[in-house]
Amino acid sequence: MKRFTVILAAIALALAASGAAQARQDDIDISRLTSSLDQLANDPSLGSYAQAEQARARDAINRLAQASRHDRPHALYLAERRVDLARTSAQLQDAQVKLTQLDREHDQVMLDNSRRETEIARRELERQRLQSQLAQEEAARLQEQGQAYSEAADQARAEADRAKKLAAAQAKVARAARHEAALAAEAAKAMRSQMQDNAPAAQDKSSNGH
Repeated sequence: MKRFTVILAAIALALAASGAAQARQDDIDISRLTSSLDQLANDPSLGSYAQAEQARARDAINRLAQASRHDRPHALYLAERRVDLARTSAQLQDAQVKLTQLDREHDQVMLDNSRRETEIARRELERQRLQSQLAQEEAARLQEQGQAYSEAADQARAEADRAKKLAAAQAKVARAARHEAALAAEAAKAMRSQMQDNAPAAQDKSSNGH
């Protein structure tokens, strides 16, 4: 009888030890899952995502803490999957947000490139317009300059013609003056000759009168 009591006591002690070990394991699992979920919630990059999944994971941990020994394995499995799902969902949402941001940045880059290309094209058109305007103004200036040169040349030719005509007229007048001077000289010579011829006859008449 005494031996039977000792055996029962040993079994009870073993069960108690087993129960204590199991309780410690329960506490470790709950602490591990809670810590993992808290780490996710406090993550600066992921904590704000998958809030609904995080809440379900926390509920699953609470159900695990309240589960009976019979239901505990299933509750542990569900709690672990809920925590994993919460982290995976948060990572997925973070990736989606980053992808959307990259798409927006890509669209912005494409828009900026399009704006730069448009600005470059606009400036090139402006440069070509100014170049064309300058070319037109230079052509007009050269045309006006050529016209001015042509008018100056025509004026110079007209003045040369007038000068030539004036010189010809002056030469004609000079020839006429020389001719008249020659005639006057001839007339004066003839007059002197006649006066010389008439002088002896006058002296003879004067002598005969005395």
